[in-house]
Amino acid sequence: MRTKEGEVKDKVKKALIDADVWHFFPAANGYGRSAIPDIICCVQGKFLAIECKANDLKPTAIQQRELDRIIQSGGAGICINATNVDKLVEHLRRMSNGEENVCERYK
Repeated sequence: MRTKEGEVKDKVKKALIDADVWHFFPAANGYGRSAIPDIICCVQGKFLAIECKANDLKPTAIQQRELDRIIQSGGAGICINATNVDKLVEHLRRMSNGEENVCERYK
């Protein structure tokens, strides 16, 4: 049985595949940096990092700091949870069309 966060990751992965977005899931094995987002993507040449959470949860302070650093560096960083996963498809479309470069932090 999948966890609630696993279900969100499955939906995000499907949206990325459907939008033909290059992506990967960094290994979380304790040897790398802490708080690296769950999914790293390239959307039409734009860097996108996605943190996935169950239910309506938000990133931890250290995870939010990493997302903020990505945004400050010119990339896009968002947290997707069960309450806003439907917004991802529209956001990917807008990024692909060059309408936006930096993601809003969905709440």
